[in-house]
Amino acid sequence: MTKKEIAKNFLKLAAKGHSHEGFRLYVGKNFKHHNAYFKGDADTLMLAMEESARTNPNKIFKIHHILEDGNLVAVHSHLKQTPSDIGFAVVHILKFKDDKIVELWDLGQPVPKDSINANGMF
Repeated sequence: MTKKEIAKNFLKLAAKGHSHEGFRLYVGKNFKHHNAYFKGDADTLMLAMEESARTNPNKIFKIHHILEDGNLVAVHSHLKQTPSDIGFAVVHILKFKDDKIVELWDLGQPVPKDSINANGMF
């Protein structure tokens, strides 16, 4: 399995409420993340992902681009908490060691209702 496939599977499992499985399969020891709203350990992020899935069971997560460079994978996606939600453009950057995710950054930007940019965010 490629790093891009691992990143894709991990993020899709998390979005569907199966973060325990995603962490078990794809996350390495001493994992850390850089989301400013949570402590930086694996358990905190895993539980937050599960809570998000419980709170928003009809969440839609669509990946638009996946880029790989050495031990880093970047995933550009559209996250909607509900089908009618405009959503967020999200970029996850995952760092790998021995085919396991060891570090994660996530950045999000709300999709504006009205944008002056005709190209859109995706």
